[in-house]
Amino acid sequence: MPRRLGPMCATRAFHEAALPLFPGDGDEAAAAPIAGRLPSYIADHRKRLRLRFQEGGAAAMPDYELLELLLFRSLPRQDVKPLARRLIDRFGDLNSVIAAEPVRLLEIDGVGEAVAQDLKLVEAVAQRMARARVMHRPVLSSWAALLDYCHTAMAHRATEQFRVLFLDRKNVLIADEEQARGTVDHVPVYPREVVKRALELNASALILVHNHPSGDPTPSEQDIAMTGQIQDAAATLGIVLHDHLIVGRERELSFRAQGYL
Repeated sequence: MPRRLGPMCATRAFHEAALPLFPGDGDEAAAAPIAGRLPSYIADHRKRLRLRFQEGGAAAMPDYELLELLLFRSLPRQDVKPLARRLIDRFGDLNSVIAAEPVRLLEIDGVGEAVAQDLKLVEAVAQRMARARVMHRPVLSSWAALLDYCHTAMAHRATEQFRVLFLDRKNVLIADEEQARGTVDHVPVYPREVVKRALELNASALILVHNHPSGDPTPSEQDIAMTGQIQDAAATLGIVLHDHLIVGRERELSFRAQGYL
């Protein structure tokens, strides 16, 4: 057995109209005809944050302030600073907030489905952008972009996930598929299913990817054994296993670079 490698809740109708991320100075008041104007200290705080972002970008702001900017759109009539801090306190950093499962986000006081949906939208956009840099391109010559994509997609997940990247004869990425999800320290992987899918896609090579929620990408004996099983099964059909990447919080480990392949 491999190492234990490794929808949004039904959406209620939203009663608030969608608002732009950076509305004009008077928009908070216009957006809240029932509740009235935002208190001046909240409106002024929002102006200051927007200005800092526009002038200095994300580097000028801590995680909780970037999160506030996101929450302005979801909660246009509230002071969102306390909620931003609660989210950071619970999950640790902005990346982990964005990567959290909707059910966990909804456990936080002040997070409704509109907030959870907007946060997951940010995650989806980030992953789509990172994926676009590697999809349908020669992977081995775009290695840094591939590592960035894997990190974006998997580094902050709370449970293990196993993905397979399928390549053609020119090592162009033709498919990127999640094969399994597991628990915090286990995900079932079946070599026969991996190879079967490679044949269906007419893939000539594979790259395996999974994450370690602990943050440490060091492979276990089960990781190594499972990788060998997939390599052997693929080789009998002329399919090459280029690498197995383990994604940790701060870095990725390459089986090939470490001599395991």
